[in-house]
Amino acid sequence: MRTFMRAAMGLGALGMLAACKVIPDSSDTVGTTSTTAFTAGVAKGPSVSKLSFSDADARGALTAFNLSCRRVTSRDDASGLTRPSDWASACGAAATWPNARAKSFFSDNFETLKISDGKAFATGYFEPEIAGSRTRQPGYAPVYAVPDDLTRGWPADIPESERTGTQPRGRVNEAGEFVRYFTRAEIEDGALEARGLEIAWAKDPIELFFLQIQGSGRLRMDDGSIMRIGSASQNGRGYTGIGGLMRERGLLGDGPGQYPGSMQGIIQYLREKPAEGRALMRENESWVFFRELTGPGPLGSLGLPVTRENSVAVDPKYVPYGAPVYLDLDRDIADGLWVAQDTGGAIKGANRFDTFWGAGDDAREIAGGMTGRGTALILVPKGTHKRLKDQ
Repeated sequence: MRTFMRAAMGLGALGMLAACKVIPDSSDTVGTTSTTAFTAGVAKGPSVSKLSFSDADARGALTAFNLSCRRVTSRDDASGLTRPSDWASACGAAATWPNARAKSFFSDNFETLKISDGKAFATGYFEPEIAGSRTRQPGYAPVYAVPDDLTRGWPADIPESERTGTQPRGRVNEAGEFVRYFTRAEIEDGALEARGLEIAWAKDPIELFFLQIQGSGRLRMDDGSIMRIGSASQNGRGYTGIGGLMRERGLLGDGPGQYPGSMQGIIQYLREKPAEGRALMRENESWVFFRELTGPGPLGSLGLPVTRENSVAVDPKYVPYGAPVYLDLDRDIADGLWVAQDTGGAIKGANRFDTFWGAGDDAREIAGGMTGRGTALILVPKGTHKRLKDQ
């Protein structure tokens, strides 16, 4: 496991940036434009044996990679880098590889690729635990399951010529027209009330707001029991980071009347300015629907448990799910090997990562202060770069 240090508080997944290091250019770059990893440009990186990561780090990554093998060998890779069959050899080896030799597993089975310029930006997320109830209580906010009218289609305001790709989420209204789904404000104002969708109730609407951003968490019930919940769907509305809005409006900083540039500072503003804070949160129209989870750990986008300090959220158009990722950042706590097992609404583009830190107070502090910039390399089965060049 990585050695913990006290994290300097930044905006984490909410939008603050830090200084940047640049990876040297490599030759033999494949690809030109930027809609997937392949089209963004792919260059062969250094050999895995030249990367710096600990034995403990390698053991954790091997365990996470082995778990991912049940998915990566059977699903298509949206990044354009790999095929399901490419992973068969490494996955076969991972099943019996001794943990004592975990570092050699990665050097024996993988090569590295640099996507685009390799400049990485990483934030952090964690599994929050907030107070809740299984029955409605005064002032508590509902935790909704997926509504039965949430579907996909083309709204009338999208011209036929622009109807490409995945249909957006929405609903069919009383007139039989497909329209976009309710916004956060409409849901908070009662659009889903009296439909029996509540799986629980959260004591603090602000904490529920951030739990939706995290995508999973725990509800500590008033009877002492714990309910683990995870994202089941989303209303189809765009995600807006309120930390970025606060920066743009001069609400964060060191000046008079400003709040600290951290998750704690943002929460302080929301509590001290309840009316303004509620309006600010509503500018993020995205609403996440949950389901109760059973078994170990929160589930990532692969439908598998994510693990502390091993799992990283990525944009699957640029990083294959299940691929090991090597980060070298100006935040040393996040340096080393991770495994791509999750994604998120704010994790978009090449070399954008969100590192998972588990549950508890230390996880909250580290994730809340995690803003790191540096370099990233994607580990793919040996021979991948040559095949891409030959395509």
